[in-house]
Amino acid sequence: WCCCCGRRLQSVRLGPSPPRLLTEEEYRVQGEVETRRALEELRSYCRSPDFSAWTAVSRIQSPKRFAEFVGGSSHLTPEEISIHEREYGLDTILFDEPLFEEEEEDEEDSSLEKNHMSH
Repeated sequence: WCCCCGRRLQSVRLGPSPPRLLTEEEYRVQGEVETRRALEELRSYCRSPDFSAWTAVSRIQSPKRFAEFVGGSSHLTPEEISIHEREYGLDTILFDEPLFEEEEEDEEDSSLEKNHMSH
């Protein structure tokens, strides 16, 4: 009985534990799943009787592309996918990595120099 009460008091004092952070892979997968789900939800709404198609079509730049999206086509063009891959693809990630490592080393070196100079 004492142990049980002690655990409750300890958990009340400590508060809720922080949520577990996602790994990069989990974050990427969750993003893909949620994006697909949201796009399907949008398509479904656009097909519903509550949606004013004429109002929407009169306001958008490419009504044909919108109609294709509602019909099930991708929300991205091949050109947009290509641009995204060039800007955010694996090549840029691999290229950027050494830059971050150098910055971290530079910060460590400058803090060591400051520490050395102060002594």
